[in-house]
Order: sequence, then structure tokens, then C-alpha cells
Amino acid sequence: MIPPAFEYHAPRTIGDALHLLSTLGEDAKLLAGGHSLLPMMKLRFAQPSALIDINRIPELRGISEQAGVVRIGAMTSENELIASALLRQRIPLLPEAALLIADPQVRNRGTIGGDIAHGDPGNDHPALMMALDATFVLQGPGGERQVKAVDFFHGTYMTELAENELLTAILITPPAAGTGYAYQKLKRKVGDWATAGAAVLLRLQGDTVTYAAIGLTNVAPTALRARAAEAALLGQTLTAATLEAVGQLVRAQCDPAEDLRGDIEYKTAMAGEMTQRAIRAAAARCK
Repeated sequence: MIPPAFEYHAPRTIGDALHLLSTLGEDAKLLAGGHSLLPMMKLRFAQPSALIDINRIPELRGISEQAGVVRIGAMTSENELIASALLRQRIPLLPEAALLIADPQVRNRGTIGGDIAHGDPGNDHPALMMALDATFVLQGPGGERQVKAVDFFHGTYMTELAENELLTAILITPPAAGTGYAYQKLKRKVGDWATAGAAVLLRLQGDTVTYAAIGLTNVAPTALRARAAEAALLGQTLTAATLEAVGQLVRAQCDPAEDLRGDIEYKTAMAGEMTQRAIRAAAARCK
């Protein structure tokens, strides 16, 4: 199917993009990698009157570190995350997880900001951002504001991002030395969205858990931070009983939608299983 006619704009600065967002109104949509928006337009599920292509804005790209905080431009592609020596050294969870997203062609165009701003619970970055305690930089006509990842997602395709705002960057404080990490993602085939997924960061002192962060993918209307499961890990050793208790708490938090990837019972069970696998993998990396 062919989408309806629309205006096309390609601003060169953030200011120009924000001006277009404000003047064109709510029917205008931002175009990043296009992997979410363009298929919806072809099916006429989305019919924007104008597209604002932000691919030509250099300030939205790049990965850098300043004062102990890593800044990732929202238009940084998945392949750029994978190739980043800085991320491999400071936040290795991100490039490793990006390798599990879609396929090389999609990763060449798909952007971290587009993945986040779309608000799809099946996307991988929201749960990763929650586990990493990331902060999102949002810019609008009134200036810039920062929102924690755990406060950004309100529902399926619903986020804190206002209609006249742009997600410009992601800020992440690298995990402390010795932190183990893992992202476990169950999918039907290579490149598919997750049936269920879990991102875990873990620190141990001896055999005792001193820090845990867990983000869950595609098991609720938004990505989830599994706070109760995290609390159950603290001060514990990773016995079978501990992992079973954590799995039960994760399953209790889930509220998935039934789809072709599984029914509610299966997705809920797999959320617990992916979490347990991610904890074991992260623990093996603790130094």
C-alpha cells in the first residue's frame, strides 16, 4: 500500500527541527531511522501531514564521555553502538545487546533515539536504559529538560516526550568496576522482537549480591524496572532458591499482551526464565 501525500522537511539544526515541530502541528512526525514509522505509513496506520527528517543534524550523533558521564546522540545508529570502543570499554552491555537487535541492514539505519522515543514495549533499548539508570535529554521551544528512563514510558507508544519536543541525547553513568552484565532475549528467529527479555547488572562481594538492576522487555505495556526482584537479590547468594524467588517476583510484575509470539502464561514464564539466565550470565562476569 502507498501512503498518502505528505510534506518533507530536512532541517540542519536542532533549532530548525523544533521550529518545524511547533509550526507544523501535531500531524507532523519526526523521521529518524524510519523502521517504525514508514511501515505504519505504508499500512496507513499513521498518516502524518509532514515528515521532519532529522538525519542531517550533526549535533544528534556521536558518543562521548565528559566528567564521568557517557553521552550518546539520539541519532546514533545501532551499528555505531556496536563499533564504539568507548562503549565496549565503559558500558559493554549496550554494544552486546545491540547485536541482538534485528539484522545488519536495520542496525545500519535504526537509531537508539528512535527505538526509545517510539515507546514500543517490544523494542530492546527501553529495558536496557532502565537497567543502566539512563537519563534522556529532551529539548523543546522552552529549553532542555532531563527525564529518567524509568519515568519516560507511560504506555504502549506513549512517552513523556511532548509533541513539540525532540529527544536529543542519552546520558549514562558507566557501571562501577567489577559490575557483571547480560541481556537475555528469547525470540522466535534471528532479528525478531523479543517474546521476553531481561537486562541485568550485578555486583558481588564474595558470593553475596551487593547491587542488582533488572530491566524487562515486552512483558507489559511498557518496559519494566523489576525493583522487587532487585531487592530480593540484595544480600543474598545466588542459590537455586534465590533465583526461584526472583523469578516469582518478576512473573508477578508482568502484564504481557497475547500475540503471535506467545500467550500471556508463556510470556510471563519466559520473563522469569530470561531474568534467571541473565543473572547467572552477569554473575559470571563479576570481577
